[in-house]
Amino acid sequence: MSKHILNPESKFYEYKLILNDRFERSIVALLNSSTGGTIYIGVNDDGEIIGVEKPDEVQLQIADRIKNNIAPETLGLYDVILEQTYDKNPLYYIKVIVSSGTEKPYYLKQKGMTPDGCFIRIGSQTQSLSVQMIENLFARRTRCNLRVIEAPRQDLTFNQLRIYYEEHGKNLNAEFAKTLEFYTPNGKYNILAYLLADENGVSIKFAKYAGTNKVDLIENEELGYCSLLKATDRVLDKLRIENKTFTKITDKFRIEKQMYDSVAMREAVINAFVHNDYTDLMTPVFELFSDRLEITNYGGLIDGMTQEELTSGISRPRNRELMRVFKDAEFVEQLGSGMNRMMNVYKPDIFHISPNFFHVVFFFDSEKNNLIDDRLNCNDDKLNDRLNDSIDRINDRINDRLNLSESENAVLEEIKKNPLIKTDEIAWLTRFSMPTVSRAIKSLREKGIIEREGSKKTGHWAIK
Repeated sequence: MSKHILNPESKFYEYKLILNDRFERSIVALLNSSTGGTIYIGVNDDGEIIGVEKPDEVQLQIADRIKNNIAPETLGLYDVILEQTYDKNPLYYIKVIVSSGTEKPYYLKQKGMTPDGCFIRIGSQTQSLSVQMIENLFARRTRCNLRVIEAPRQDLTFNQLRIYYEEHGKNLNAEFAKTLEFYTPNGKYNILAYLLADENGVSIKFAKYAGTNKVDLIENEELGYCSLLKATDRVLDKLRIENKTFTKITDKFRIEKQMYDSVAMREAVINAFVHNDYTDLMTPVFELFSDRLEITNYGGLIDGMTQEELTSGISRPRNRELMRVFKDAEFVEQLGSGMNRMMNVYKPDIFHISPNFFHVVFFFDSEKNNLIDDRLNCNDDKLNDRLNDSIDRINDRINDRLNLSESENAVLEEIKKNPLIKTDEIAWLTRFSMPTVSRAIKSLREKGIIEREGSKKTGHWAIK
């Protein structure tokens, strides 16, 4: 078996052969850093993958140790992901992605907020924080967060939230409100609970304009006043419908393109919901112009984060509690993955950031707007109308077929590249979990986009 070597250790990566007694120190150090990072278990100091025994048990131990041994609360700030090599006898190792926290300093509960309990990652080393550094971090700790602000109403219900959890194989028990941190310190429902309740006063606006400015408003739709999860789905559905597929016929090819990339759009929408500053109940806004889609959320970059760090995929959730719920509902796959998917398609200049607002602007490709606007250069208005209607119906049908989810798009692309590809290989290449890949394959088959030809072992995928 050939060796599998990862990148050298750095401020972003740390390797541990086993889950040792210094593991929590490393987690605390990354939480207190400005960028976060990733810890690999089952990898030696040289970056060689050695593997771990009983990986499922180790995953549970990791989550349990982070939850019980570190303060403040860290749920929503880390992911524990099982990885494997693709050999005949695969090696299993574990990747722990840790985001930079917003309630620094983090510390070991057993040692308290002292130099023996507080650490930070500097280069490839973990070092103790000084008393002065601890005091400075504590003084800057954000107290005005979703957990401590009381909701404007207390008669809240959560049936929509329960449905989203059950759809993904998770049950909300009688203690779910406490587990999801829906209470203020004095036992009242907080803003987080209000945002995720069945009914609230949270308005989510979608506006459509005829031109390139806000003069000619042709549609103004309200998609909120419900659980933020449901509102997110409503916005995504609306923008999928609006994302027309334009057709251009050349001498040799029929070219079909959408106004904006559907995967990047989905990630931008989810980021707007998860990273919005809700402390004043300001909400994201979605605006469609004749030449672009604009997505705006309140609150600029989190203090201490740069735009370069943002576009490089470094994750630092503004609302870790909300991030946790969106991840449970599988809107979010893993920390930092959404930004990487956007940067795979667009350049960093799609972001326009000010101290109070975060804009994402997707300009339409000029070729896409050509459609077949020289559909027929004739003077027969009735014939032109019939042709226009036919083209629009064709585009709508194409759009319906191409409106795939993020995971479906990713799976389809890998199948296009390699019809012999296996499910576990797709999971490895796309970084989606095996259950997510399996669901995407099932959906693609049900939609008639792919089919299996031959046996499970020796067959291949065919794109219909």
